[in-house]
Amino acid sequence: MKITLSVIKADIGGYVGHSESHPDLLAQADVCLTKAKRDGLLADYHVTKCGDDLQLVMTHEEGEDSEQVHQLAWDTFCECTEMAKKLKLYGAGQDLLSDAFSGNVRGMGPGVAEMEFEERTSEPVILFMADKTSSGAWNMPLYKMFADPFNTIGLVIAESMHQGFAFEVHDIKAGKKIIFNTPEEIYDLLVFIGAPSHYMIKSIYHRGSGNIAAASSTQKLALIHGRYVGKDDPVCIVRCQGEFPAVGEVLEPFSFPLLVQGWMRGSHHGPLMPVALKDSTPSRFDGPPRVIALGFQLANGALVGPRDMFEDVSFDNARQQAKNASDYLRAHGPFEPHRLPLDEMEYTTMPQVMKKLANRFTSLD
Repeated sequence: MKITLSVIKADIGGYVGHSESHPDLLAQADVCLTKAKRDGLLADYHVTKCGDDLQLVMTHEEGEDSEQVHQLAWDTFCECTEMAKKLKLYGAGQDLLSDAFSGNVRGMGPGVAEMEFEERTSEPVILFMADKTSSGAWNMPLYKMFADPFNTIGLVIAESMHQGFAFEVHDIKAGKKIIFNTPEEIYDLLVFIGAPSHYMIKSIYHRGSGNIAAASSTQKLALIHGRYVGKDDPVCIVRCQGEFPAVGEVLEPFSFPLLVQGWMRGSHHGPLMPVALKDSTPSRFDGPPRVIALGFQLANGALVGPRDMFEDVSFDNARQQAKNASDYLRAHGPFEPHRLPLDEMEYTTMPQVMKKLANRFTSLD
């Protein structure tokens, strides 16, 4: 059975500030998607949140970029925005960058990760959702999952993965993409994905079967809107087992709380802390950045789950390391490297400050 798995998210109002999602918004989204399932558009769905982001997980047979499914997501976000406004939630509707739907939510603010595939005999998937960080946060974890044998032993001992994987990388500033084949092009790949604010992994494919293995959102709100409008808060879908990395290999990269861009006003570096769903409530300096992992088994389109994969106590050390790194970075205050470098601050209030002071700068000569 060929199924499409779509994860579409948006920040349509924070409770309190940017720290959490109000339960009434999740309930309203559930009402919208229940109707869509009853009418036959969706095979199944799951409504959840990560921090102040509303997350819509949907299975259907409409394919990627379906106008009907994207319209459903847009209408759901709009209805929830109206509720957010009534509750006077913070930043109500901030990720909806247009007044009217234009056939697809890509480029309109919400983050989107989708993939269409033929269901296997057993189809485990893990959905990663992050808050208070940018779309490039998945670069290092995805590289480790699909190209690093020190993380994924299956690359060495599982014949099904010896052909390697193809990485589709997007240059989000130039609007271009390129495919890198691993393992032979690992060094070339790392030149680019090591700069996650510019180059982002969009999708990964098994080079033998051609089957899609992973898909992420690469929408960068500042580039869409031309100014700071909030963190990008990305999502990512990863298929597991068989010709793909095992569940444990997919989760393993997050045992290290890598530094990512985001945190307060999207203007700082901070550790990406793996947390259970209940702890995806960033409040310290609007952070530190959080990531959750929800595991499902797909069964003819039905979402069996979720399992809260980071609720595992074995990630406690990563959480403690993230707390320690937070203390260290916060001590730098407004100084780099805690604050982002100037070329990454171009969509914040920095340009207005520079414009105000422009005539006060004089030549050194």
